[in-house]
Amino acid sequence: MTATMTQAEYWNGAVGQRWARSQGVLDAVFAPLTEALLAAADLRPSDGVLDVGCGSGATALMAAEAVGAAGRVVAADLSEPLLAVARARPVPAGAAPIDWIVADAETQAFAGPPFARAISRFGVMFFSDSRAAFANLRRALAPHGRLTFLCWQAMADNPWVTVPRAAVLPLVPDAGPPDFAGPGPFRFADADALRRLLAEAGFGAVSVAPVVRDLVLGRAADGSARAAAEAAAAVAVELGPVSRLLRDAEPPLRRAALAAVAEALLPHADDGAVRLAAGCWLVSAG
Repeated sequence: MTATMTQAEYWNGAVGQRWARSQGVLDAVFAPLTEALLAAADLRPSDGVLDVGCGSGATALMAAEAVGAAGRVVAADLSEPLLAVARARPVPAGAAPIDWIVADAETQAFAGPPFARAISRFGVMFFSDSRAAFANLRRALAPHGRLTFLCWQAMADNPWVTVPRAAVLPLVPDAGPPDFAGPGPFRFADADALRRLLAEAGFGAVSVAPVVRDLVLGRAADGSARAAAEAAAAVAVELGPVSRLLRDAEPPLRRAALAAVAEALLPHADDGAVRLAAGCWLVSAG
C-alpha cells in the first residue's frame, strides 16, 4: 500500500482481487482463529449481527447459521471483489438472511434496529481514525450489545509472519522499517493501548485475551515436505503481510522470494504440512 492510497483503493485493487481468488485458501488457513472468534461472540438465535470487514464472507455465513432464520446479519466491507465472492456463496438452509453491503464501518450509519453483536476477524485494524470508527460501532450496537473481534499481537509473536519475512528481507534491502502506528495488521499489538482506545470510544467491560493457534500455511497431498513448503511459501508471499514487501516486485524477484521462503519454511514441514504459530488478541467490549 502506498502512502497516498486509500484503504478503499487498496482493497478494491490487486490485493482485494488476489484475496478474492484465494478465498478457499484463506478460509482454511484462518479456520482455527475463526472458530475461536465465533465461540467467544456467543451468538444466539434471533440476534442481529454486524460483521465488520467481512471479506469473502466466511464469518458472516457462520454468524447467519448461528442466529437462524429469525436473526439478521449485515456484512460490511470496502472491497467489491471480496463481496462479489461472498454474495456468490450459498447461505445454509435455516440461516438468517445476509445483507452484503459496501461500506466503511468507520462512517457508515447502519440502518435498521441496533445490533446485539458486532464481530470482526482482522477487519478493524485498517480504519483511518480508530477512535471514531469504534465509537461508530458502539452507536450501531444495542445498549447491552457487544463487539467481539480478533486482531494480531506483535509481529514478533507471529512466526507465521516473521519466518517468511526474514527470508524476504535480504532480497529487498530498501524495504524500510514496518509502520505499526498507522492502518495495518499489527496496529493493535499493544493490549493496554487498545483497552484505552475502546474505553475512549465508549465501550465498557473490555476484555483482551491472548489466543495462539498453529496455522497450516500449506499442505502436500503426497506428504512431501518440499511440496508443503512451496505451497506455504505461496500463501506467505501472495496473501500474508510479507506480500507488502513485494508489492512492486518484478517476476524474477518474486520467484527468488518464493524460493527463499520455501527454504525457510522447509524445517517447519511435518507430515505433509507446514504449521507455524499465530498470536492474536481476542477482544470483547460492550
